[in-house]
Amino acid sequence: MQARYLVLKNGSTYEGIGFGSKKVVHGELVFSTGMTGYQESMTDASYDGQMLVFTYPLIGNYGVNRDDMESLHPSVAAIVVNEIARLVGNWRSNMTLTQYAELEDLPGISQIDTRALTQELRDEGSMEAVIVDDLKPETIQAAFDQPLESTSAQSASTSSVYQAPNTGLRVALIDFGLKDSILRSLAQRNLNVTVFPSTSTAEEILASHPDGILLSNGPGDPKDLEYVLPVIRELEEQLPILGICLGHQLFALANGANTYKMKFGHRGFNHAIAEAGKEQTYFTSQNHGYAVDAKSIPSTELEITQTEINDGTVEGVRLKNRPAFSVQYHPDASPGPHDAEYVFDDFVKAMQDNQKAGI
Repeated sequence: MQARYLVLKNGSTYEGIGFGSKKVVHGELVFSTGMTGYQESMTDASYDGQMLVFTYPLIGNYGVNRDDMESLHPSVAAIVVNEIARLVGNWRSNMTLTQYAELEDLPGISQIDTRALTQELRDEGSMEAVIVDDLKPETIQAAFDQPLESTSAQSASTSSVYQAPNTGLRVALIDFGLKDSILRSLAQRNLNVTVFPSTSTAEEILASHPDGILLSNGPGDPKDLEYVLPVIRELEEQLPILGICLGHQLFALANGANTYKMKFGHRGFNHAIAEAGKEQTYFTSQNHGYAVDAKSIPSTELEITQTEINDGTVEGVRLKNRPAFSVQYHPDASPGPHDAEYVFDDFVKAMQDNQKAGI
């Protein structure tokens, strides 16, 4: 077992044991409160380039399987755990988490006091950190001098158009770092999906004759994607739109709202949201470090439909005059509660109603 060190930008140092890849890592350190779902989290492109701290004390006890991936390879830059399971108890498992980290060249560090680390991140916010083999000042400085791991939606997007064919309504999905569970949720509703790169033009997308547009999740700052805002504005004039996570933020920006970076974000599967004007709450799966600014909404044609119960952040918006709406959470879950799956059904209904209105 090799000692490795997690060093935060503020100088805090945590000693642990390395597993997986031994490469030096420089990334943004964030935490997730989920008790399960480590495999889906590691392969969620919304975590692209981030070092992920798992707050649950034991990670890896049900191994890794082929079916629960959200993308082909890990998106995280590294994983940080308190204890990594040595034994696996799941008939679906193909390998241990340690074996997976070695196979995918994914750096990991265990035996970290993740409770203390999470409290520090809650107090001071998500911050840059490195994983190194020694605490020599020159080693640490060289690690921080490395470029930050990429958190670009453009790099997380597909580079070419592809299809997930089915027999129902046609959906054009703009990929900013798509989770496969979104495709599975659309397939369950027999939707015929064409996936487009994030740099696609409105003309290219409309050429597929879609009945609706879906803006996917993805990593990074939505304000880095200004090129897509006029595309969204052109598409929403003609078709129903659903935005999810980063897609929600981009939809809000395209319609005149503002976004901001949160102190430590929402990452986990127990975030409660309230429906505006209703005595209805849902538990949701979330993974985002940016949010829509509620104070910027009144000057737009948007209205807030849902808010997070604990901190009041915006969780859903819709256009007042068009069948276009978005949610900050993941209605596809994977992992997490499936309370919000109805969002996809609302999207289907919006497409059906728009089709009838056009006849």
